[in-house]
Amino acid sequence: MSNEKSFHFAVDLGATSGRTILATFDGEKVQMQEVSRFKYPMLPINGHLHWNLPLIYHEVLQGLKKCKEILGGKILSSIGIDSWGCDVAFFHKNGSMSSLPYCYRDSHTDGAVDKFCERMSKDEVYATTGIQFMDFNTLFQLDTIKGHSPEVIESADKILFIPDALAYMLTGNAVTEYTVASTSQMLNPNTGDLDVTLLNVLGISRDKFGKMVHPGYIIGSLSKQVQDYTGLGDVPVVAVAGHDTASAVIGVPSPDKSYAYLSCGTWSLLGIESQTPIINDKSREYNLTNEGGIDGTTRFLKNICGLWLFERCREEFRNVPDNVGELCALYLDSDCNSIINPDDPMFAHPESMTKAIDAYCKETGQSVPASPADYIRVIFRSLAKRYKQVLEWLHEFSPVEIERLHVIGGGSQNQYLMQLTADEAGMTVIAGPTESTALGNVLVQLRTCSKVDSLAEMRKVAINSTETKTYKPNK
Repeated sequence: MSNEKSFHFAVDLGATSGRTILATFDGEKVQMQEVSRFKYPMLPINGHLHWNLPLIYHEVLQGLKKCKEILGGKILSSIGIDSWGCDVAFFHKNGSMSSLPYCYRDSHTDGAVDKFCERMSKDEVYATTGIQFMDFNTLFQLDTIKGHSPEVIESADKILFIPDALAYMLTGNAVTEYTVASTSQMLNPNTGDLDVTLLNVLGISRDKFGKMVHPGYIIGSLSKQVQDYTGLGDVPVVAVAGHDTASAVIGVPSPDKSYAYLSCGTWSLLGIESQTPIINDKSREYNLTNEGGIDGTTRFLKNICGLWLFERCREEFRNVPDNVGELCALYLDSDCNSIINPDDPMFAHPESMTKAIDAYCKETGQSVPASPADYIRVIFRSLAKRYKQVLEWLHEFSPVEIERLHVIGGGSQNQYLMQLTADEAGMTVIAGPTESTALGNVLVQLRTCSKVDSLAEMRKVAINSTETKTYKPNK
């Protein structure tokens, strides 16, 4: 491990908001300073939801300019970008965007799985990819776009996942990073590349995508134009674990492998690490997924509709605290015992989340929430029960004994949800860090820049760099 201080820039993009971070590594631990924070709401255009990728790119550039100011004369060693999965951007051969990216929340993919599987069976798709079926997976997005707006794909020279698209805009080099590509339900984990058969069914050629690379690959240096705009030099842009959950898992502060992880935010991603993909009838029955991880590992997990439920309800609440902690504390003011299935399709993109919860409770013969406190209690208890169920499934597959649950991401600060989860699962919950995704992003940059030598050292740095809180189950 090098003791020379180094500086690294992380772009961490979540659902509707992002951050840029300047990380300082002193040879033992990482300290992170937020450079900028910004929002990019979904854009409703002509009946569809899109991402404003030029705005996101602008914010990245502004973050780099501010980073240059903060550093003064110090040298920035590297840049890494992570984001949500599945969504893609389209580019002409001259590098200009051919279309704004569609947002995975767009309802145009409703029923897309069944439409695609009229041409290739679900059994065959799952056996090929090991990915859980969700209408917004890239496979089904592209199939939908090709059916409704074929010119978008036909005019595109390159189709790139969001972190790869931003790296392309910074460097001019097009790649497809393995971990974010693995979310697409187009990647074959046995071949390590996009599956030829699936692409043939789609009718899209492989050369429309960048070459497949793994975390630690140097995509290229900042283009001369970007260097001039930001004041930075030819800083290398590193392909980190481009999918935010893959980066978050790298940042789990665990000394061993006897754990499950829960990346808790808008989405809840609950899983384990495996040396190989786990693809069989039982994993398909549970709709569990095999996504790419660091050094060829597999993140075997379940996507759960997470604090999206809370976030959407919060938009509808009136006369409640603005502070999130105080709002969460309303949980204590309710005794509503209704339980919902967070993954019911009715909660995917309703016009009103509170009305969707009301409808679910009515349909299942349960009490309808009557106050913000009731909705909060219903959501937290329902999530904890769903976590317990998925943990029970994971126990059936895990190559190691699951002794504790590491919860990372913003939701780890929710003390009520953390204690409920510990109680439901009957398992110790280690909450934190909230910045696990950015930390994992930086850890890959450190190894690429030869500041740490191995995955074991990366884990050690993660432990040194984080604070956690322990929740024991109430007996």
